[in-house]
Amino acid sequence: PEVAFIGILDADKEGYLRAFRSFIQIIGRAARNVEGHVVMYADSITDSMRQALDETERRRNRQIAYNAEHGITPETVKKAIYALEINENDIQADAIEIMAGAGVPREDLLAIVRDLEKEMRRLSKELQFEDAARVRDRIILLRRRLSGELETKEDDADVAMAIAAAPKAKTTVRNWRRTRRGP
Repeated sequence: PEVAFIGILDADKEGYLRAFRSFIQIIGRAARNVEGHVVMYADSITDSMRQALDETERRRNRQIAYNAEHGITPETVKKAIYALEINENDIQADAIEIMAGAGVPREDLLAIVRDLEKEMRRLSKELQFEDAARVRDRIILLRRRLSGELETKEDDADVAMAIAAAPKAKTTVRNWRRTRRGP
């Protein structure tokens, strides 16, 4: 949303990307920034361009009048850029290697699924629905592993990532690793 400059090349070439509604959407994107500008490069002004320019001018005048009447100072729309919750590089390599190579015991997978379900409910209560959906997807993946649907090495890597991202996964992996060591 923080676009400051948009250049439209061949703006006079008619087509669906150079239609009135497309121009309005493009111009509207730049209008969200106080310093936003749109430059249309063309040899002549088409009907679509004229309509878009006229409509934009009409909306601009109406917005300026509304802002003046209500004492509003325009500000650029600023939305947070969220980092992905899970990144393959963030997961410990040994956790992926252990889980992908040998598999995790069924009881541990069930415990991880229960932990993830609690996490999903907590996130839903906090209205963090996107995060809750990511957790739900991991639960589905782990349940598919438990049912025997997933069998390939790629599936193992996906399951490993889902497990490693679970709230208590690191403890589970460490405990499981200790029990596997032997003579």
